[in-house]
Amino acid sequence: MFIDRVELTVSSGKGGAGAVSFWTEKFVAQGGPDGGDGGRGGSVYIQTDNNTDTLASLRGRHHIKAQNGRPGEGRKKYGKSGEDVIIVVPPGTQIFDVESGELLLDMTENNQKVKLLEGGKGGLGNMHFKNSSNQRPTYAQPGLPGITKQVRFEMKMIADVGLVGYPNVGKSTLISVLSNARPQIANYEFTTLVPTLGVVDHSDYDSFVMADIPGIIEGASDGRGLGIEFLRHIERTSILLFMIDVSNYREMEYQFSSLFEELKKYSQVLSKRDYAIAITKIDALSVEECNEKIKEFMVAIGLEPNDNLKSENIDSNYINYGAKYEFGKKPTSPLFVLPISSVSHINIKAIKYILGDIVKILKESKSANE
Repeated sequence: MFIDRVELTVSSGKGGAGAVSFWTEKFVAQGGPDGGDGGRGGSVYIQTDNNTDTLASLRGRHHIKAQNGRPGEGRKKYGKSGEDVIIVVPPGTQIFDVESGELLLDMTENNQKVKLLEGGKGGLGNMHFKNSSNQRPTYAQPGLPGITKQVRFEMKMIADVGLVGYPNVGKSTLISVLSNARPQIANYEFTTLVPTLGVVDHSDYDSFVMADIPGIIEGASDGRGLGIEFLRHIERTSILLFMIDVSNYREMEYQFSSLFEELKKYSQVLSKRDYAIAITKIDALSVEECNEKIKEFMVAIGLEPNDNLKSENIDSNYINYGAKYEFGKKPTSPLFVLPISSVSHINIKAIKYILGDIVKILKESKSANE
């Protein structure tokens, strides 16, 4: 089961109390305080693991608590420290304080280990309180209490390209053709019920990660459908790829504008992300009908349509749109518009290499600015 949000209570361990003890050995004339310190309480750590892809292991666990420290003992013996708790989560998990809404941790790297809650410090034994005016202290410190927080774990997939579109426009088919992902595919809406990640190899040494989420419909920001629930999984993407179905009963311009509006309602940041447009299922219509619809769509969104659309060879016909991407024009202008067919493999290689180039440019630009 895909679990990407969990709320629970976490607590670090309480420190052990210091001991009150006196050395009273037979034939020893000068005894004295020898109470040892209490052990430190266990801490709570969060660790990421690439082999974990959901938060299912935390489901049903209402309270995760580290071990308390043991109290000190006589003969200056220190109490044993409590065992730490390590909570394993997928990379991309965020931890929020439920009460304040504060973001406590953002775990983005694999094998990243961060302390969430510090264990309580152990109390000092009475051996520390002996002085010239008090040779027989009967006081020791109690251990400090641990920390308890109610937290919310939210998983956000880490991907380079996020697919956005209405249900049944070809998102799952595209990710299955380009990558190693094998999502459920069928000819009806809402086939995709959970987000899917796929790794796309676009050269011998370079690859990028693509994320597919359930289809978004109008009114999604008000709770309709499934897509809005999973939009956080594309919040970390470098580029959004809008999938517009040329054969859908919804007009192409309506698909694009309504999707853009739902993104804007969900997140202003996400709506300003660099984006591109893939026009899908072009093999479902004749070349002439396809050309006309694409021209109308491009004019409707304020772009100059390509006039070189008369070739009978569909592959060369549509690749003439090419990819003319210019950064910095977001969000009013797409990086490119490219008609494709995942089933007939029209422009599939082209879109793979174009997206790979864009992701590479964005990563290099980000590294240069850091």
